[in-house]
Amino acid sequence: MWSQIKVFFKDLPAQQRVARLLFERGFQVRGDGKVVSGGIEIPHTQIAKEAGVERRAVDSTVQTILSETELKRIYMNLRQVYSLQEVAREFNLSVIVFVPKDASQTGIIANVTKKVSEKGLSIRQALAEDPSISAHPTLTLIIEGDIPSELIGEIRRLPGTRSITVY
Repeated sequence: MWSQIKVFFKDLPAQQRVARLLFERGFQVRGDGKVVSGGIEIPHTQIAKEAGVERRAVDSTVQTILSETELKRIYMNLRQVYSLQEVAREFNLSVIVFVPKDASQTGIIANVTKKVSEKGLSIRQALAEDPSISAHPTLTLIIEGDIPSELIGEIRRLPGTRSITVY
């Protein structure tokens, strides 16, 4: 996915950083040039600060996005996704963070979730990072209930497992 987007910014490193930040965070670009998260407007100065660029780079990035049909279709339809990972304990949920050896390998999500379902556990949330964006993509599962120790071992033995963290 990201490889399709970054082509538009190949000779514009500051704009590429802004475009990547907007994409990773799920920030939407509206037709009026505003960057939003839901209905909340995010000032270009704040985006620039986070991306480590000047505000003008954000303005230019937004203009590039709005001038390219393919980018416009993508960025006008982005949405953020919330994660329960950091608050799981507050809801008596458990977390499995699975790190694959090769995130582009097929069947990773299916194999891990199959093991979880075989133990009769309910998955409340599953978040998989895109290997084209994340340097170290993970699969994070938020599980209802406690995770039995034998499940940890079964997941560890799955082909393509680099590591697993449970909490």
